[in-house]
Amino acid sequence: MKLHNTLTGTIDELTTLEPGKVKIYTCGLTVYSQPQIGNWTGYIYWDVLVRALKAEGYEVERTQNITDVGHLVSDDDSGEDKMEKGARAEGLTAWDVAKKYATIADHEAYELLGLIRPDHLVAATSCIHKQIEFAKTLDEKGYLYRTDDGMYFDTSKLDDYGRLAKLDIEGLDAGARVEMAGKKNPTDFAVWKFSPHDQKRDMEWESPWDVGFPGWHLECSVIARETLGDQIDIHTGGIDHIPVHHTNEIAQTETVTGVLFSAFWLHNNFLKIDGKKISKSLGNIYTLQDILDRGFSMDDFKLMTLSKHYRTEGNFTWDILEASHNRLQHWREVAVLRWQLDNSFEQTQPGSTQSALEMVASFRQQLLDDVANDLDTPLALTHVDAAISSIQAQPIERIHPTTLDALFATIDDLLGLRILASTNDIDGTVRDIITERQAARDQKDWAKSDELRDQLAEQGIGVRDTATGSFWYYL
Repeated sequence: MKLHNTLTGTIDELTTLEPGKVKIYTCGLTVYSQPQIGNWTGYIYWDVLVRALKAEGYEVERTQNITDVGHLVSDDDSGEDKMEKGARAEGLTAWDVAKKYATIADHEAYELLGLIRPDHLVAATSCIHKQIEFAKTLDEKGYLYRTDDGMYFDTSKLDDYGRLAKLDIEGLDAGARVEMAGKKNPTDFAVWKFSPHDQKRDMEWESPWDVGFPGWHLECSVIARETLGDQIDIHTGGIDHIPVHHTNEIAQTETVTGVLFSAFWLHNNFLKIDGKKISKSLGNIYTLQDILDRGFSMDDFKLMTLSKHYRTEGNFTWDILEASHNRLQHWREVAVLRWQLDNSFEQTQPGSTQSALEMVASFRQQLLDDVANDLDTPLALTHVDAAISSIQAQPIERIHPTTLDALFATIDDLLGLRILASTNDIDGTVRDIITERQAARDQKDWAKSDELRDQLAEQGIGVRDTATGSFWYYL
């Protein structure tokens, strides 16, 4: 497998700390509000990454955090904690807000989108004492200093600070404001924030320095280390995390451990709406529920997401989603043919089963090669299109039942789609209507045929009439 490594700036072949095993850390959602569709695109890509690694025979151990405290409004440690701000807006406590949106996010990720659940899903608030211990180690090593509002990491003590983002530290220093709220350097970041003395926060804890709460970056370093160890193989997240969050994770983790934190850093690009940044002020925020309310499926959205490469900027419009819906619908129409094929085919065609299995094995390897080449999902989808077109080009009596089952199982397995699960066989009542309609057509009773077609449509079933017979599909 080859992946674009932000750390090196090149596409590198994956090598792991332990042969045959991959340790992955993924930055999770901040659960202070309803997730919007742009929040989910990265997780769809990382889901394919996990699937591809497993298909290549790796044992995958993956951790994802839940940010339920400490994520400030801006990356420079100014502003309000988003949890506290969200709590006031809803008239709830920060704890209640965190529980509410963590539950929603869990449902959307693993029930609606059908993503593979990480081995370790850890809330920041569940390991505060471990975060304090980690920060104490930084302090004892001499990397923290105190300001009026917290304990800050002195980035000037690291020779290679900012190497992930290729930061121009001298340029930042030259352009820095004179007033930096007590910070020594523009890139210094809060490891522990103090609670205001005149205000009690919903989320605050005693610490060796003062009552307060962890800085945003601390949780990821601690959760990764506690669940996966001092070193991991792959760290994933959005490109917005590169210059600050991930840069600071590296700084504090490697200061504590003394070893390379992660060999690979993978970052997904943004999703825009109608070519514009997703923003409340623009009123262009859509949720997964909005997609469902428009009659689309979650797999329509996943297919739309995978139609662009994870490192390129995406764009959402309802027309683009409609195109993905139509593409998936075409695949599903072919998938249901597996219920309508003559199962005697393999008995009447010697060697046909072996040929079908060889074709599917070749197809599976092609898809695996695509996703193993820096998660090239757009190319993988074109190969799916080609395979399906090849099947459709055959006379129906020449399509092998084994081919369809194995083909779509491969697609579902590697791309996380649920084509087989969404294309079950019809029940006996519907099948009787189809048989009755065919009899009406044989008798040239077109009025009866049309009436029965309408009955099928009411049950979500369409019928396509061809020279070799009539075939049903899900509308």
